[in-house]
Parts: sequence; structure tokens; C-alpha cells
Amino acid sequence: MHRGEIGYDGDMARRDPHSYNDDTQVATESVAWTARIDFAAKVLHCEAVLTFREPGGGALDLDTRDLAIESVSDHDGKPLPFTLHPTEPHLGARLAIELPARTKSIKLRYKTSPDASALQWLDPAQTMGGKLPYLFSQCQACHARSIIPLQDTPRLRIRYTAELSFPQTLTAVMAAADRGRTVDGAIAVSRWEMPQPIPPYLLAFAVGDLKSKDISARCRAWAEPAQVDAAAYEYAGVEAMIHAAENLFGPYDWERFDILTMPPSFPYGGMENPRITFITPTVITGDRSLVSVIAHELAHSWTGNLVTNANAEHFWLNEGFTMYAERRIIEALDGSEMASLSAALGRRELDESVARFKDRPEMTRLRVPMQGIDPDDAYSLVPYEKGYFFLCAIEAAVGRPAFEAWLKTYLRDFRFGAITTEDFEAHIERGLPGALAKVDARTWIDGEGVPAAAVAPRSARLDAIEELRGGPAPVELASTWDATEWNLYLETIARPASAELLQTLDARFRLTQSTNHDVLVAWLTLCLQSGYHAVQTRVDEVLASVGRMKYLRPLYTALAKEPTTRARAQTTYERLRAGYHPIARQMVESVLREHG
Repeated sequence: MHRGEIGYDGDMARRDPHSYNDDTQVATESVAWTARIDFAAKVLHCEAVLTFREPGGGALDLDTRDLAIESVSDHDGKPLPFTLHPTEPHLGARLAIELPARTKSIKLRYKTSPDASALQWLDPAQTMGGKLPYLFSQCQACHARSIIPLQDTPRLRIRYTAELSFPQTLTAVMAAADRGRTVDGAIAVSRWEMPQPIPPYLLAFAVGDLKSKDISARCRAWAEPAQVDAAAYEYAGVEAMIHAAENLFGPYDWERFDILTMPPSFPYGGMENPRITFITPTVITGDRSLVSVIAHELAHSWTGNLVTNANAEHFWLNEGFTMYAERRIIEALDGSEMASLSAALGRRELDESVARFKDRPEMTRLRVPMQGIDPDDAYSLVPYEKGYFFLCAIEAAVGRPAFEAWLKTYLRDFRFGAITTEDFEAHIERGLPGALAKVDARTWIDGEGVPAAAVAPRSARLDAIEELRGGPAPVELASTWDATEWNLYLETIARPASAELLQTLDARFRLTQSTNHDVLVAWLTLCLQSGYHAVQTRVDEVLASVGRMKYLRPLYTALAKEPTTRARAQTTYERLRAGYHPIARQMVESVLREHG
């Protein structure tokens, strides 16, 4: 049996541990999706037409989660028998359909659940404008099945068309080419087409009070009206990023690179949805200091969207390559010192992630066994940073020119494809014979933790931080620091830090009042870990105003670990739970369970 395959019900073969997809069945080529958005009931009333690559018959298994299936019919409109099986953990419910011979397509009518894991419904009070509702989707890792019954595995890429109906006072955007909007009375209908094949987790849309402002001929900032000017200012350098990336990795294949600034409850820094990347509002600082998040999502246009991991066991192929690409973009635009600082912070975050999995060390491999594991529970920076340092080791072994030449052939040969670690290994062995052996690739791919040979990034600016040895930072030095340097400095301070040191730093640099969340949360976490509760009001403010998991995890962890604040962590979460995205709720609840 191929790595990652699972057998069930006799001869059925599954190559993705998070999908019911059976590779002996017909495969979906395209989806035509229509949905009526019901904000009052918080459901979508939908119709989906799945067209197959080749006509076929027999059993067809689709992935669903909390969908109410109303009918299934073939391309001639004839009803088809179907069974919606009981829900299984991490998978949802298998929708089993029996197809007549030579079936070309099927039509499904259904509605979503108010608790669909891919959707977050915001009441007007949860938006900046405060007057209109908002809805957005987040389908990674395997949540598309809570919106559309489909073969929800990245190894089967699909093209799609979409048509959404919603109140005409709102505006809809989607990660696809805009095909127009019409209005009939109180209802607007917007249409889109995605001509390039994408993995299902890249299906994405948002509906709300949205405005836009052009940044360049192919880039537009979208946001709520009160934020659109600030967003356009923050993202002004995006076109230069695209040019730098094209010089490194080849032509940009997605026509547009628009950016939607999300509501605060968005759980990630960004989501690389093609044509319109979703970005956390915490990136908007007024000084463009956190736009490396955009560099990361842009890099995904090549590493992830163009060449995709076949399933979550090979997630490092998406994220490790993207960290490498992101830092090459930073290097091209801001110099090698800044790229090295980013890598140094990444190494510290990697070590923290490895320590977090001390009781599950298999989760620190690059090729991770994922049977029976929810990919959202397994999410960490290990595939990002360990993958990055693995690629850096290969680059160092063969030289940058040879590595760059191989990388371009890799992106070209697997363009619009989905691959496994085995595919990567075979390709690099052909292009750079012996490279994997030079770096002892087995210790990286299937070994646990960080190999001893991993290179520690160095730079003069990092040396200046480390020379402080966790002591008070001089004003003349710290005044030149960016967010990465502040994070690196705060990490050097031993825990628990003295109240005197913390008071000195706060008086000198007003860290508790920082509006840069990368700096602020690192500072607040240090204070909580040191029992310095003078910052508790600010901690409460952050937890109430931000849903990004990068910030929720360390703050809730620090509160839950300390016996004197453990109850506060629980009551705070219960008070704020409704405002968090379902994926973020799952993460916070796992933190609270872990720490009692």
C-alpha cells in the first residue's frame, strides 16, 4: 500500500488521510456553484454541479461536513440514490452516491449549517462600520467540505464558476476572476470564474461592506470603508514584491494579486487565496513594518498554489518552500541582513514548536504521519521553519546558482500539480544528483526535531542584540529596531524577568502601548510568564480585539500555565468565544485542556 493510503470497505483506496476520496472512482474536473446567502439563518442555500474528467459509473464518495443534502441528480436530471453516512472525527460525513454508467456530471442541492467550520458570520456590531453584517470563508486545511460536497483533497485540483446572491447593500469578493454583478431589487448577484485548476482549500469568498483602492494595474486593496485608505498605504510596495518574486521564480500565473484586509477575527496572518489574498488587519501598523506577511502569501502563488502538497502529510512542501521564497523576496528588497534576522527569529520559533511537541515528537518530522489526526490540531511552525532550513542546507551544499536553477525547473515541471515528498525527492535527485545524501535528508524528512547540522543564521544586527545578554536595551540602539529585532531581543530575556527590568523597559519604550502586535504580544507574553500582571488590562484588550492564532496561542498559554491566572484564562475565553473563528476556538480550547 502506497504511503498515506488507507483501505476500507474492501478494495477502496484512499491516498489522503483527511478525505473519503477513492482514487478508483471518477474525479471531478470542475464545479459550478450557486449559493443564496441567508444572513438571518446563517446558512447558504446551494446548488453544485460537479463535472467529471471522464464519464464514469459506480460508487462515488464525496466529503461533507454538517451539510443537509436535499437531492442528487445526474446530468439528465434523473434522481440518484445517495447515503449520508455518520460523521467521523476529522473527516465529516461520507456522502455515498451510486452513478449510472457514463455519468458526465451530477447536481447536488443542499444547505450549509449555521456552524459550518469554513464560515464565520459577523453581526454588524463585530465590524468596523457597525451597520452591516459580514461573512467570510476559510477552507484550509479541509473545511471546503462544509461549504460544498466534493472530493476535498488537494491532490485533485478543480476549476470552478460561482454565483452568489446576497443583499444589494453589500459587496462580495471571491478568489476568482470577476464576471460581473447584477441587481434585482434588494438582491445582488455576483459571478466569478476560476480558469486555473486549484486545490479545494483555496476556495474563498467574503461578503460585507467593502470598498477598494487600486495600488497598481494588477493589485487592489479591499477593506471596510474606514480602513481602505490605510490598507492601500500599508500595501503600497506590493508591486515591487511581485516584480522581485517574478525575477526569482518566474512569471506570476494568476493575473491579479488583490488583498482583502479581513475582520479582526480572521485566525491567520494571511491566506494565500489566488487572485485575492486574505490578510489580518494586524498587518496595518501605519509604518509598513509587518508587510512580510504579504511577502509570504505572495510567495505562495508559486509554492503552494502553483505546486501543491498532495495532502497534509506533506504540508512542508507548501510552507517550507514558501518560507524560503519569502526570505528570498525580503533579501531582494531589503538586503541580506533583514533576511537573516527573519531566519534567526524563525529558528527560535522552530525550537519553541519542537518543544511544544515533546510528547508527540513524530509531529516534528517533515513527512508527518497524519492518520487519525486533525490537521488543525497538528498545525505548527515546524513545516514552515524546519522545511526552510532543510532547503537552506541543500542550497549550501550545492551552491545558490545550482539550487536556483533546480528550483525553477521544479516549479515548471510540477506547475498546477499536487505532489508528495517522494515526488520532491525523485525530482531533486534527477536535477541535483547526490544533494540529498550530502545533507543527510533522511534526518530532515523522517527524523524528529531539528538536525544538529542545521545552520544558525547570523548577522551583525543579531550580534548586537545578543551582546545585551537580556539586559536593558539602550535607547540609541533600540530606536533603530524593527519588529523582528524587538522579538529577538525580548526572546533573550530570561524568564521570569524581574519586575524592575520590565518596569524599566516599559517606561523607556512604552511597550504596553505598542500598536505593532508582533512586538506587543511578545512583550505581554514575557510579562505574563514573569508574573508581572500590571499589563493584564492590555492583555484583555488584545484577546478581545484580535482573533489571530499567532497572538491568541501565547497569551492563552501563558495565562493557563500559571495557577493564579488559569481561571482567568477560562473565563476570558468563555466571554470572548463567540467572536473567535471556529478554527481559533479549537486551538484555544486545546491549550486550555492541555494546561488543566
